This record gives sequence, structure tokens and C-alpha cells, in this order.
Amino acid sequence: MPKAVVITEQPASASVPAGYSLTLRCRAAACTTPRYQWFYQHQAACCPIAGATEPDLLITARETRLYICRINDLHKNVAFSNWVRVEVHQHVGKGLLPVPWQGEPVIVLNPTAPEVKVGKPLLLQCAALGVPAPHYQWYHNGIPMKHQKKKLLISSAKLGDAGTYLCCAANGHGEHWTDALEIHVGLGLADPFVATDKVALLVGNNHYWNHPHLMAPVTDVFELRLLLKRLGFRVVSLLDLNKAEMLSAVSRFLQLLGKGVYAVFYYAGHGYEHSGRNYMVPIDAPQPYAPENCISVQRILQKMQQRQTALNLILLDTCRKWYNPQCALSQVQPLEPWGNTVYGYATSEDAEAYEVQDGELSSGIFMKYLKRHILQEKKVTHMLEDVLEDIGRDPLVTGKQVMEIKHTLKEARALTDPVCTAGPAVELWGHSHELLKETLTFPCGVQVELRCQEVFSNVMHVSAKLRAPPPHVTDVRLLLCRPTEVQEPAVLSNSPSDRVASLLVSFCEQEEWDCVLWLHGLQKIQTDLLLQMDLHYTQLGTKQRACESLQKILQKSLLAEPFPQKSAANPSCLAGQGAAATLCPKSTAAGSASREESCCLRAELRHSWQSSSRSNTGSEPEENDESDLSGLCSALQRAGPGQDGP
Repeated sequence: MPKAVVITEQPASASVPAGYSLTLRCRAAACTTPRYQWFYQHQAACCPIAGATEPDLLITARETRLYICRINDLHKNVAFSNWVRVEVHQHVGKGLLPVPWQGEPVIVLNPTAPEVKVGKPLLLQCAALGVPAPHYQWYHNGIPMKHQKKKLLISSAKLGDAGTYLCCAANGHGEHWTDALEIHVGLGLADPFVATDKVALLVGNNHYWNHPHLMAPVTDVFELRLLLKRLGFRVVSLLDLNKAEMLSAVSRFLQLLGKGVYAVFYYAGHGYEHSGRNYMVPIDAPQPYAPENCISVQRILQKMQQRQTALNLILLDTCRKWYNPQCALSQVQPLEPWGNTVYGYATSEDAEAYEVQDGELSSGIFMKYLKRHILQEKKVTHMLEDVLEDIGRDPLVTGKQVMEIKHTLKEARALTDPVCTAGPAVELWGHSHELLKETLTFPCGVQVELRCQEVFSNVMHVSAKLRAPPPHVTDVRLLLCRPTEVQEPAVLSNSPSDRVASLLVSFCEQEEWDCVLWLHGLQKIQTDLLLQMDLHYTQLGTKQRACESLQKILQKSLLAEPFPQKSAANPSCLAGQGAAATLCPKSTAAGSASREESCCLRAELRHSWQSSSRSNTGSEPEENDESDLSGLCSALQRAGPGQDGP
């Protein structure tokens, strides 16, 4: 027999509508028959309930009250139950409850919030019916919070507090979730918008297998990459992709998008427009190319919208000429009216976009002015209008190229808007600027500093530098060997005429390296790379030459994210261009345009780039349509046209 009163069943709190009848239960064990007395709290007093001397208390809920039960035995042993709260919702009718109701949670108040400013309090509330009363768990962007009450108070809101909130009410009978609430934390009237993330995909096609090469895309993609990184974007920049690789790149790009993300897609290369639909031309497109060889911008944009992005900016640095009337028009569904899309066309409809080919300094007209304005703190469309006006004042393209803007952007969103990360970081594709920096030692004691750096997402710069050799060796020479897995030529010239090397002088910090290796086309690599360094030296003691080798495995995780399909290299992909400054249309005729007309246009457009000498070149506009991208093509939609040039 117990020596004292022991409560074996505690009463449970409840949350019910006004007028609902329920029973509070309390059970206890004692050495004699236990006696019960129920009380309720009224103001600061504890008032006994007349006649409430049974272990069960039947009440009809009229107002919210606290209850407690006292149990005693004949030996004056006393115990009190826990206080329980019967919360009564006055403005909730019993008709809201399911029939029959077993006490499972029923949400009666979903959280709402006015516009929230940085530094101001953020209060969210929810409520649910339930017997027993439900407990609460708040979630921010899908992550459980420490707050487990009906009210969630953040005394001083930060940008990181923006995102999606919801609450789960649960008891032993089940659980029920509130509606999701999207909270925006603004900086003030001048900057009311934030992005949950900023992601950009930049594609530049330069070396075409069956069409004239371009020179500007490598420069334009490199410079835009740096500018977007300054704006907080996570940037994937890729050069010279075939059709399968472009589809794979777009597929991965779409996976990085989500609700509230700012998405930028930039394409520079051969392209065309047909009946308001834009297409870009992969490097492996035949001559002439057919619709199935090209990629639709509008289909990619449809996929972007399905990711519930806050801003979609499509920058198409390509011609918009159409020369193949025999090709059918692609089947593309109309875009949803989300009011979040901006097109920036390098040129107007049925016109060409030009690049200036000046050897090392080739650049597109569009990018020349875009990079001047893209860092501006103003609505995206207003920023692009400044670009349009500058291009319109450039005598180099007067009457030949004028930018065009189309948009449905209903909010004043800017590329400079701050980022409020609403989930895991978007590092599925990226890696740091410096991928590897390591000091290796040959058996003879000579040390070499090896460094691998990302230039583009599929181009790596590998450099090696000898440190002071030990006293017993002299006449040291170092050689970096191209990995056998890299099928295309991987070592690019360091001569001043090489535009890639000259472009990246600042990237390489103008350091002098004993060996430099450029690895490009890394999207084709499916395995780790074996990098070998050969050291040739003379032993002072014997005066004989010796050779030693060291090998370093470059793990696939250091390389750009691999694409699923390899493609054979075309030797023409590395063909050089003339060094003379030339204004060239970014297109090649796949149909009826004549070479003579194009050459006449080139002769007419002999201009200099920034007061450089003028000379004569040109190319014919690119045109293509894509009507049948089935299977993988339709799933991964490729983004629109880009820069073209001979």
C-alpha cells in the first residue's frame, strides 16, 4: 500500500471551441480511498468547484481557465495534479470540427505578417483545437526552430529571417500543419526585395566545327562572370559546348533554382530567331543546321518559371536573323504570367549582333556596354535601358545594331538586391577560385609549387613553379605533361597573340611560372585526371643528366561537374583568328545569305575598337530553328541564341 497519495493519471490541457463539453480526468492511488476536489483559478484566487469531487470533471467550456485537482486520503496525505489549461476559442464554431472528432489537431489560426523591416520585431501566431491541447513546432525554410509555442517572436528581424514559415500542431491523435507563410525582410523603402539565392549560367560558344569561329564569347563570358560574382551570384561559366553538353548544363542549372531565386542565363554564340522564338546553336551543329540541331530559349524559360523563381533574366548575345523558311516552328507552350521575366537582346528583331575582333581584345558590342551598367542599383529593366541608350549612341553600329528589351517584371527587382539564403548553399556545381595549391618534392630534393585554378567552370589553369634547388643539382628544367584523358589539345600558347592567355593575365596575377598547362573541355572528363611532372636536372657530382617524375591525381570533384556524354574533338576548334580589329556580325548563313553581301557589309563596317586601326572582316548571320527536342532535349530545354561571328 502506498504511504502517500500517488497520482497515476494527470489531467490534460485542451483547446476547444466555446460551448464544447469535455471531461478532465485525474487518477490517484492512496492507502485509503482517495478523495478528489477540483479547483479553477479566478484572478489570483483558487476557487473550489461545487460538487466536483469525482476523478472526472465534466465541463462545458465557456472561457479559458486553469484547473487543478487536489487528492487526499484519510491520513491527511495530500497531492495536487498539474495545472491544466482549457483554452476556449470564442469565435470558432463547433461546426469547424470533423464528425466524429477524436481530439486530433484542427488549425483555427494561420500565421500572417505585415511587411517586415530589418531591425523591427517579427511576430507570428497560430492556434489549433485539440484534446489534449496540441504542442507546436515552428519551421523556417523547412528547418525546425527552437520556438515551440503558438507565438513566434523575433525581436529584431534580420535579412536571414526572411523565407518560408509554417507550424505543425500535434498531439497523440495526429498532427496538422498551418499554411506556409512567405516572409520578406526589407531594408527600407528604397530596397524592398531580397533573393533567396542568385544563380547564373553563362555559355559561350567560340569554336564551331562547321561554322566560322567567334572570338568575343570567351572574353564576354569571363568578364560577365566576374561582375556577377561581385553581385553575389553563384556562377557557372562554360565554353564550347555541343548539344548534349548544353542540355546537361541547362538541366543542372535548373536544379539549382527554387522559390525566390534570381536566375540569370547568358548565351553568347551563333543563334537565330523565328516567329518570336529564339534558338542557340551548339558547336557541333551541321552546316546547314536543321531545327533538331538547335536549342529553344523559350523552353528553358518555361522550366525556369516552374521553379518559382523571383527573377528570370535572359541575356541573348546573338543574331536574330532567319534564313531557313523550310524549317518548321517549334511547339512551345505560352509562358505563365508570373511577371518575373526580362529579356535583354543584344540586337533587335531580324538584325545582327556584332563583335569587334581585335586580336587579344575581342568583345561583343552588347557586353561592352552591359559591363558598364550591370552593377547599378536600379531595377533590372532600367539598367538595361541605360545599356540600350549607350549602344544607340555608338557610331560603330549606328543603323546596324540596336538592343531590344522585353519584360513582364512587375516588381522593381534589381541584380543588386541582397541575398537571403533559404536553404542549403548552391555549391552543387561550384568550387573555389583556387582549387589546389600544394608543394611537392621530387626524390632528388627539388621542390615544386603546384597550383590549379578555375578559369571557367570547364577550363582549368595548372601552373608549376620551381623553388630554389638543393646544392647538389643544377640546370633544372620542369615539364607538365598533358593528361591522357584530355583528348583535345590542352596546352594553350603563352604568346601575346593568344587571346585567352592575354585575357587571363590579371587572373594569373602576372606571376612567372616555370610551366603552365591549360585544361579545357573538362565537361567531357568522366574520371580522375593523372597529372605528371617531369624534372630534368644535372647532378653536380657526376655531371650527368637525370630525370625524375611525380604524379598528382586531380580528383573529378576538382573538375567542372561532368556531363553525361562525351564528344569527339574537332581539330578546327582551336583555329586562330586574325589580329586585325574588325566589326563582325555574330551569325553564319545556313541558307540563302550570300558571302558577297556579307563581305560588302564587312567592308562598309571598317571601324576601330577604342581608336584602334580599322580593317575589314565580317560574317553572315546565323539562323536555326528547333522544332523537335524530344526526350532529354525537351526535359533540359536549352537557352536561347548568342553571339556569332566569322
